[in-house]
Amino acid sequence: MDTTARSSKLVATWLLVGVGMTVIQIALGGITRLTGSGLSITEWNVITGTIPPLNEQQWMEEFNKYRQTPQFYLLNFDFTLSDFKFIFFWEWFHRLWAKLISMVFAVGFIWFLLKGHFKKEMIRPLLILFLLGALQGAVGWIMVASGLTGDAVYVKPTRLALHFIFALGLLCYTFWFALQLLVKKEQLTYNTGARKWNWLLLCLLVIQLLYGALMAGHKAATAAPSWPTINGQWIPEKMFANEHFLLNFIDNKTLIHFIHRGLAYLLLVLIIIWTLRLFKTKGTGLFDRTRWMPLAVVSLQVLLGIAVVLTSTGIEPGKWGIFEWTAQLHQLIGMLLLLSLVWMLYIVRRERAVV
Repeated sequence: MDTTARSSKLVATWLLVGVGMTVIQIALGGITRLTGSGLSITEWNVITGTIPPLNEQQWMEEFNKYRQTPQFYLLNFDFTLSDFKFIFFWEWFHRLWAKLISMVFAVGFIWFLLKGHFKKEMIRPLLILFLLGALQGAVGWIMVASGLTGDAVYVKPTRLALHFIFALGLLCYTFWFALQLLVKKEQLTYNTGARKWNWLLLCLLVIQLLYGALMAGHKAATAAPSWPTINGQWIPEKMFANEHFLLNFIDNKTLIHFIHRGLAYLLLVLIIIWTLRLFKTKGTGLFDRTRWMPLAVVSLQVLLGIAVVLTSTGIEPGKWGIFEWTAQLHQLIGMLLLLSLVWMLYIVRRERAVV
């Protein structure tokens, strides 16, 4: 292996470690949301917040800060210090993992730079990567701050959705960058029609994931814990109950539920059709080995989505049960579906013009 190829492989491996850590970070965000832990830390201490309280006095100081939040005096007013320590842990760990990701990228960047492993064309994407990471951290704090004032007992669903989508954008950008260094040109398949379908599916999936975040933020699964109908209706009533028409699309639980389910069915059907076309497409060995992935993942995702809805009746405050496990898996598989479509988008290109 020549020096350039070795450098590319090392940098790609570093980026894929970042991809894995980002997947874990998003999963930790899901656990933080499901346990109601997101507002337990009321300050954004980038450096000092790395170390948790170490004695009873420090714990009481943090607990007293939490007691000043709307979530405490409107929802968790019966919390003991032990209850607070539980929710504090998940939010602290979520923030700590974000700092570890930053450290892995910062230390790796310096090491690769000193060792001369970066090619000139890698620098700009890396700088964009760092900026996206910093922006994601800022959006995360803006989201948390939205739940610390007024009568809010949770973060605003729209800001939660924004935080989630930004995290997925960072994940995809890092993954794409790694693929540029790993996948060789001779491994690419060329089919313009398949690629156009891929773009359509990705756009629909981004909207679907956005509505998944709104479902989570509004805790909308419990608004219609039935399947295949929505509370016994195929076209539910009160989808436009809000007097402001457009606000229904981000605040009306019934409409959010309807859109999220509808997009799931649409994506499943379209991916089935697309996959059938892919199996009729002549491509490279890499394409042949991986073209089945989006269909397999979306099928599992739809089944998990149904399970989330049906198990939402068993939610018990303060307990981690079947619903929480299912919801967490649903989010994880959603990320894998996104990455599988990004993968196909990378290895299937537009047909080259004949000169």
